Amino acid sequence: MSNKVALVTGSSKGVGKAAAIALARKGYDIVVNYARSKTAALETVEEIEKLGRKALLIKANVGDVAKIKTMFQQIDEEFGRLDVLINNAASGVLRPVMELEESHWDWTMNINSKALLFCAQEAAKLMERNGGGKIVSLSSLGSIRYLENYTTVGVSKAAVESLTRYLAVELSARNIIVNAVSGGAIDTDALKHFPNREELLEDARKNTPAGRMVEIDDLVKTILFLISDDASMIRGQTIIVDGGRSILV
Repeated sequence: MSNKVALVTGSSKGVGKAAAIALARKGYDIVVNYARSKTAALETVEEIEKLGRKALLIKANVGDVAKIKTMFQQIDEEFGRLDVLINNAASGVLRPVMELEESHWDWTMNINSKALLFCAQEAAKLMERNGGGKIVSLSSLGSIRYLENYTTVGVSKAAVESLTRYLAVELSARNIIVNAVSGGAIDTDALKHFPNREELLEDARKNTPAGRMVEIDDLVKTILFLISDDASMIRGQTIIVDGGRSILV
């Protein structure tokens, strides 16, 4: 395990940061990717290095294929391998359907959906050098049910889940296992951009059968399970981690 490498896109904060630190604790060297929040990303790097692991900081908007390719060139030069890709970086324009513009659609789909395809292509090239790897993407319940103002993000996450299935089939021959994790409402910085944030949080507090809201650690634990050998026969699946909320109307 001492020389295994994991890339976590969007790992300056939230689920990405927690996943990066958890992987470092498991013995992985980490590629910390960010687009804007350099100060926060440096804090992630500092925490990883305190754990005795290497951290490579790369600024790259994963909605841009040229920047994806440059990022993977840097990973190859620094480590010469990649074992795990956590496709976490996400963005989106939160507006009603009739207020959406082409730029809103393109921005959201590029970062949330296109990034998975082209990151997976580059990751696969590095992973197969060492006998395979694991890819896990982050999705959300808006991919399968209506959430107010969530059109662009919901559709982009539905694409992530579909692409997860296609990648799982075509990359299995290279011993690369691909899955996704879909979370319920979590009180993170990302949720602060939702106009109906308080309504979502109140619903999660009151109506989650498990008796509490989903927390970041719940998603991270699922990610760690999916990259473990115990999950080797789970492929192309989206694991919903929501305490049972999506079962209810």
